Amino acid sequence: MGDSRLKRLTEELRELEARLREGGGAERIEREHAKGKLTARERVEMLRDSGSRFLEIGLLVAHDEYDGKAPGAGVVTGIAQIAERPVVVVANDATVKAGSWWPETIIPIVYLVDSAGVNLPYQGGVFPGQYGASRIFYYNSIMRHYLKVPQIAAVMGQCIAGGAYLPALSDVILMVEGTSFMGLGGPNLVKGATGQTVDSEELGGARVHTEISGVAHYRVENDEACIERIRELIAELPYEEPGYTHDWTAMPGREPSELFDILPADHRQPYDMTELLSCLLDEGRWDVFQEDLAPEMICLTGRLQGMPIGVIANARGFFPREGSTPRFGGIIYAESARKVAYFLENLNRHRTAMLFVQDVSGFMVGTEAEHNGIIRAGADFVEAMATATVPKLVLTINHASGAGYYAMAGQGFDPDFIFTLPTGRMGVMEGESAVQALFAPELERLAAEGGEPDADFKARIDAVLEDYEHQLDARFAAARGFVDAV
Repeated sequence: MGDSRLKRLTEELRELEARLREGGGAERIEREHAKGKLTARERVEMLRDSGSRFLEIGLLVAHDEYDGKAPGAGVVTGIAQIAERPVVVVANDATVKAGSWWPETIIPIVYLVDSAGVNLPYQGGVFPGQYGASRIFYYNSIMRHYLKVPQIAAVMGQCIAGGAYLPALSDVILMVEGTSFMGLGGPNLVKGATGQTVDSEELGGARVHTEISGVAHYRVENDEACIERIRELIAELPYEEPGYTHDWTAMPGREPSELFDILPADHRQPYDMTELLSCLLDEGRWDVFQEDLAPEMICLTGRLQGMPIGVIANARGFFPREGSTPRFGGIIYAESARKVAYFLENLNRHRTAMLFVQDVSGFMVGTEAEHNGIIRAGADFVEAMATATVPKLVLTINHASGAGYYAMAGQGFDPDFIFTLPTGRMGVMEGESAVQALFAPELERLAAEGGEPDADFKARIDAVLEDYEHQLDARFAAARGFVDAV
């Protein structure tokens, strides 16, 4: 495969993911086992259907913060198949600071609760604000009252203070004998506030909440029995099969591993986007929309594991035009923006899901672009994307820059899922361009004076460039929740 940047970054990513999946490490895992408890990942593994896939969301969140002590922000989240239906799973990882909430934990439905509440040293990033911990309870309430989303909460360890409202706002609560506790205050807080001396089991254990308070609905003897009861409850829920048909046996036109060779080692170099799409979409016919118009933007309909999907992709490369100025791939021109806007409106009318394959450097600027109405065309593109009510998926290949990133269903527009290859680079502009813009006044002054940058000046430029390149990295984006998974 030669010098494959994607292959190298993929190998580094797999090493990082393996480390993060260990949670708090072998010693803390052993402590949970000694208490008769399973770890969060063991619970999820037992909960999902055998042989099914768990699509984990947010594994890299906070991995490069808090001195590396918050893998996954202390929570395992994702989509699992349980009793042959898709279910969102949220499991507190008690091996990471007793499953306490970090600022990055707020990721709004089976809840596997095992949390000591807010991580107090970081309470400023967890407790207050529009997206503080209360946002979880807001989503709980909206989903239960208006959307009628079934929510099942299993208290499989501690569930203290405000965190107790998460199960209370669910439809069903399960508790495990001997290891689970639920209360607005623990024994120490109760003693300090009221003078009462009481142990956890007497204050808010499984028997108290199923026999006396009536807060919980099922009491089970251990973690394994709890998982089995959850599976039974999921199986009993009414379920309307989706109107579309999956074909899990459908194969793409090319082996996905060929991406290692398709993508160039240098992210600035062109490649054939249609070859890349052949590694993603089902083998078979594609219907390319306005193929000969604005070819720097690819619009097509195809299938993804049997499901109809509309694809909007930035083609990279050089596109000559007879009798006119050539165009560069990865740039959105007025003509291409109008083409995409119309295509998106059609997809929405036909109720076809959208896949945005991003490798975009931004919208075109300059006299010709402005005279062609790039602002209005771009606005039409953004509006068509933002107002579409069908599912929207995003996959970043290399660049996700400028307003082009926004138009291609950036995070602020609430696409359903955002994924990136390890090669993805998310930022206002590319590193060298950003540094050039930042130091332009000083460089212009030096040039006017006939001087040259000295060693200290060059060192400053190199330091800024290194930091900027770090911020462009896909793992940096994932650590801050800008993407769901790499």
